[in-house]
Amino acid sequence: MNESYHKLIKGNKIFSESRTFNDPEYFKKLSLGQKPEHLWIGCSDSRVPANEITNTKSGEIFVHRNIANLVIHTDLNLISVLEYAVNVLEVKDIIVCGHYGCGGVRAAMTNNTFGVVDKWLRNIKDVYHKNQTELEKITDQDSREDRLTELNVMEQVLKLAETKIVQKAWHQGRNLEIHGWVYGLNNGLIKELNTICNDIKDVPEIYRYKF
Repeated sequence: MNESYHKLIKGNKIFSESRTFNDPEYFKKLSLGQKPEHLWIGCSDSRVPANEITNTKSGEIFVHRNIANLVIHTDLNLISVLEYAVNVLEVKDIIVCGHYGCGGVRAAMTNNTFGVVDKWLRNIKDVYHKNQTELEKITDQDSREDRLTELNVMEQVLKLAETKIVQKAWHQGRNLEIHGWVYGLNNGLIKELNTICNDIKDVPEIYRYKF
């Protein structure tokens, strides 16, 4: 086994010892259960760890990650996470967090093929096509990519609002908000996009369910 693998095991021991040094009951309390108030839907990119970039502790954020932080209604993994977070954990906020310099977004902007992931990236291409007029007015490639990253996050926020899970929570009077963020790899800062859904009125009528 290579050295980088052993580094993980050593790191885990350091992590465990440091936590119990400061609080001998740390893991005992952590094992009693979780009650996070936030669901994080982020990119799988290893440079965007939810707890680190929000300076939060274990147990504060319920996390789901996939390539380019997509919300796809036929993705049973994501939908199961969403249902558990909303109906069991009763989170107050759902955050879709993309990041500038996203490889998935960059790949979707090309006509290259990458294998099975092409089917996944098709969803980002749809966002590009939907906003093609705006995007193609941006001549700088990096700036266009950044804007598609933002538009992609905004689209996923809307897709969450279109789920029966979220709409039922609103129907029941739950205070549940969906936010769109983009993280900057170059400065470590989160940009809050001008997009938020917290009511059925934020959903186009054709996507609204009756309960």
